[in-house]
Amino acid sequence: MEIYWVKLQAIREETPEINTYYFECPPEFTWEAGAHVHLALEGFNAGEKPNRALVRHMSISTVVSEGMVGITTRVKADCSEFKARLRQLAIGEKIALFKLNHHLVLRRENKRLYLLSSGVGLASFRPLVLDYLADTSNIEQLTMLHVTTQSDALFTDLLGDATSEQIHSQIVYGRNAYYPAVTDLAVDQDGIYYIVGSDEFLHETIALLTKQGISPNQIMIDKHATRQEAFLTKA
Repeated sequence: MEIYWVKLQAIREETPEINTYYFECPPEFTWEAGAHVHLALEGFNAGEKPNRALVRHMSISTVVSEGMVGITTRVKADCSEFKARLRQLAIGEKIALFKLNHHLVLRRENKRLYLLSSGVGLASFRPLVLDYLADTSNIEQLTMLHVTTQSDALFTDLLGDATSEQIHSQIVYGRNAYYPAVTDLAVDQDGIYYIVGSDEFLHETIALLTKQGISPNQIMIDKHATRQEAFLTKA
């Protein structure tokens, strides 16, 4: 397993509780939009066994052309040891990147794609949207539906720009507004539906989509294949 030790280059406060951490990108470290990576703090591999408390599996919120590896995450005052140390990380300090993988890709099948997200889950979709804006081929249209709170509005610049004929975007505040919006989207029985958020959010959204007649092979979630089956067969 190859481990890349990379320096923190910048921190952007997205909201009072959500930051994006930008790390340097080694020339040989490349990824596809929708990828995730294991992020580890210094000392995680100092003992006989890795200290799992210092390791997290996170989505990359940037694309390769931006030249930095971006990780967007919630950092509350009351948080885990990993998040507490991440909050204290100074510019120039290093973290480890390893086990790069991805489960979300743009399916270019001449269909409409629907990106359904909650909270910080939107960070997983940011690279897919940028990838789509760079190349819209074989995708009929892209629609984004994001549920959040007023204080947690994330990447509003990206959502605000998504108003062309190829992209539609909608932000709703609260699940009571989200569920009817999903039902309206599911009228498209041929579309492909991407879902990112908490496990509860995934279960509820998948159940709603399947109730509307959307089949499991039309649903994309950011889970390993073995876990995908558990989510999609319970619907």
